[in-house]
Amino acid sequence: MIAVSIIAFFGGIALFLFGITLMGDGLKKVAGDKLELFLYKLTSNAFKGMLLGVGVTAVIQSSSATSIMTIGFVNSGMMKFRQAVSIILGSILGTSITGWIVCLSAIQGAGGWVALLSTATITGIVAIIGIYLRKFTQSQVKNQVGEILMGFAILMYGMTAITNAVKPFCETDSFLNFLSAMANPLIGILVGMVFTALIQSSAAAVGILQALAMTGVLQFQEAFPMLLGIAVGGALPVLISSIGANINGVRTALVHLLIDVFGSLICGVLFYALNAVFSFSLMSFTLSAVSMALLNTLFRFVIVVVLFPCVGLLEKIACAIVKDKPEEETPGEKLPEPIANLEERFIQHPALALEQSHQAIDAMATLTQQCLQEAFDLLNNYSVDEFQKVRKAEKTVDIYEDKLGEYIVQISARELSKKQNEQVYAFLHSITDFERISDHARNIAECAQEIHEKEIQFSDAAIRELRVLREAITEVVSLATSAFVNNDMELAVRVEPLEELIDNLCDEMKNHHVERLQRGECALEKGFVFNDLITNYERISDHCSNIAVGMIEMESDMFDTHKYLSSLKKMKDETFTRYFEEYQERFSI
Repeated sequence: MIAVSIIAFFGGIALFLFGITLMGDGLKKVAGDKLELFLYKLTSNAFKGMLLGVGVTAVIQSSSATSIMTIGFVNSGMMKFRQAVSIILGSILGTSITGWIVCLSAIQGAGGWVALLSTATITGIVAIIGIYLRKFTQSQVKNQVGEILMGFAILMYGMTAITNAVKPFCETDSFLNFLSAMANPLIGILVGMVFTALIQSSAAAVGILQALAMTGVLQFQEAFPMLLGIAVGGALPVLISSIGANINGVRTALVHLLIDVFGSLICGVLFYALNAVFSFSLMSFTLSAVSMALLNTLFRFVIVVVLFPCVGLLEKIACAIVKDKPEEETPGEKLPEPIANLEERFIQHPALALEQSHQAIDAMATLTQQCLQEAFDLLNNYSVDEFQKVRKAEKTVDIYEDKLGEYIVQISARELSKKQNEQVYAFLHSITDFERISDHARNIAECAQEIHEKEIQFSDAAIRELRVLREAITEVVSLATSAFVNNDMELAVRVEPLEELIDNLCDEMKNHHVERLQRGECALEKGFVFNDLITNYERISDHCSNIAVGMIEMESDMFDTHKYLSSLKKMKDETFTRYFEEYQERFSI
């Protein structure tokens, strides 16, 4: 009988944990793909960060998940360590919401129609509605709501299983003696801490206390010390997640432990000191599920109120414990920081992973633009050092493409929304286009090298035409890069008219070159380099067009590049024509 109850107890815990996870995932999906970005972007001050920590944790039902995300922010350089402290502080309060949800499992019905208000009936109805929405509806939102309801139902069944499993124990003297031992603060704290560390969920540990409370055997003097220990034990999953993080990532995980330890220490010492003086009568008060939830919320609220003014102090303590390491020189080339900081933890949170990918592509785009400008400079003033700089920049862009490609492919393996799938597609194409632009920049630098070594001199007409075309290329690359980095659709729609003009210029220059050859004004050897330059310029404008078109298509929920370009050039609406004529006046040969 005891063995059956033990199995039922741990089975109930398993259902409870799964229910919390399923419900949290569903709530996060309904809240939107950018819930994590909301947390990342709106933490300009400590108070706002604390409130966001409360809100996000209440939605995803896990302070550990919020803290782990925050470690990822800090580890990747997307967030300052000081900002993270207030978020973690808020997450510690936000996790108490789960206890209030668990209180619904204590609802009882008397008889007749009032029985419809019992936990079992409500849970059954919720489960039926949830499975119907999850399996038999086509709407994504309804599926997600069904997932929330199913998670809630599983959580409730798990809670009922835990309560039923502990009832036989509550009738034995040995268990009651064990429970009485928890009134010793040191024992209670230790048991709460170890048990929470084992199941790695403070919400589940509090839920088990609520299950005990439903049996009528749990008193305040036994629950309070265990609650102190549960708070400290809840920091273990966060500490584990910091393995492999950088210095600030480890400090962020440590802050979670410091807040729990200091909060429990302050509340414990203050309460027991006052109890020694005033002998509180509530020590023998028998708790219910609701009063247990209230106690947990009040305890965590006090922690936040007391420690919030000490955010700066917590930061200093963490920095004193985890000191900065002296920079060590490592053999080989270091990865660019945006690539080295791509956060694997964010793969579980696609919105964050895509945001970080976008930031890394921004850095890649900026480097590509610089690489091209340096290649252009070589045409007028060649030097070996500057040539090597172009080659080095091109190799770095190649690294960006390889690492970003691997990272984005990992993101694509996750369950993504339609919009996120479109982002993945657009990002993969964009990194290829930026990488190809850097290749053409290297080709231009090699043309400059050939011109320098062979002392090639172009005719005045050829020089003027190349200068005009180069200015047009500089403009189109600047437009495409700025449009992508700033997500500026107004700049993106300017790219295609200029790209078409560049195509026309290239065709016109090739015709002029043939005419000069026929008149004997240009040598054949010069013509090879001249044509190579024109070809590279034309290819660069094509890749800029791909980048801009990808942005426009993603914004309009359409992803058929060839169809878009065909219809755009065929229709040539008023905006396209206006921009084309504007560029035609600026870049004329």
